[in-house]
Amino acid sequence: MKASFVLLPGDGIGPEVTAVAHQVLRVVASRFGHEFEFDHHPIGGNAIDDFGDPLPTSTLEACRVADAVILGAVGGPKWDDPDAKTRPEAGLLSLRKKLGLFANLRPITAHHQLLSASPLRRDLIEGVDILFFRELTGGIYFGPSSLSQDGMVATSVMEYSVPEIERIVRMAAPAARNRRNKLTSVDKANVLEVSRLWRRVAARIMEDEFPDVEYEVVLVDAMAMHLISRPRDFDVVVTGNLFGDILTDEGSMLPGSLGMLPSASLGEDQPGLYEPIHGSAPDIAGKDQANPLATILAAAMALRHSLGLDAEARAVETAVDMVLDAGMRTRDIAAAGEFVGTAAMGDAVAGAVES
Repeated sequence: MKASFVLLPGDGIGPEVTAVAHQVLRVVASRFGHEFEFDHHPIGGNAIDDFGDPLPTSTLEACRVADAVILGAVGGPKWDDPDAKTRPEAGLLSLRKKLGLFANLRPITAHHQLLSASPLRRDLIEGVDILFFRELTGGIYFGPSSLSQDGMVATSVMEYSVPEIERIVRMAAPAARNRRNKLTSVDKANVLEVSRLWRRVAARIMEDEFPDVEYEVVLVDAMAMHLISRPRDFDVVVTGNLFGDILTDEGSMLPGSLGMLPSASLGEDQPGLYEPIHGSAPDIAGKDQANPLATILAAAMALRHSLGLDAEARAVETAVDMVLDAGMRTRDIAAAGEFVGTAAMGDAVAGAVES
């Protein structure tokens, strides 16, 4: 197979973890007889520095014609001026919106090798396997916002339409059917009109189109508690942009580190965007300390969801398990003792894929 990847290294540790994913994908291509092309483009803070725009037109156009896009991370204290005309994160939000990537898939899996790395009790997290579907292009992050002329009042509007809710539920429900056949919808319908609409639309879709899927509704504040008190009870979870962002970051503590969690942003026809859910971690950038496993697992998601290469994706995921079985740990997942750097972890995974 011939396929093209756009790599967006971004800021902070983004270039380091993206380089490792690039390395692993090259090994996959060699082992399975594929021809992968890779093109690097700027995004985020570095793009602001060089082009005055966190999402240059050339980057957007390259992403539009690629088969898959892999992102490192954006942002950092260098660009944190609250009075700045634009911020690095605006580039990522704009990319998702302009590519029509409305569904963010975030798997939260408690790897058995890392149960001791989690701050939660082993009996709570063992066997956890949750797949979040976070709506990605609506809600408060994209609603109208304003600041009064005197700077004393700020407004951000949470807004969802019926079609936006329908399409994310229609993507999450079949995924639940192919797993443990349970879908949980998270909202705040006791307070927010937006959530009341979300609840009505989701219930209609599930009743009319997916009556065989077990369906429940949980308020977001209750879900925040249940996620750490009984996480094994959940299979597929669908929710809005803000709630999904917060809950999946909370859920990162189940496997013990943000460095273990990949994500995929998908639409209907456009190439998928794949990234770790962690940030740019500027405090460790350039120190060979970042955990590249989330980005490697994001590359595996790209192989599966954008290219339809399930065997290749499983080879990468198996390779990650192999290096964890061998006791290799980066600093963030090392409960005690020695740990390896970013490059060494990448070499180990690439070697495991090759073998």
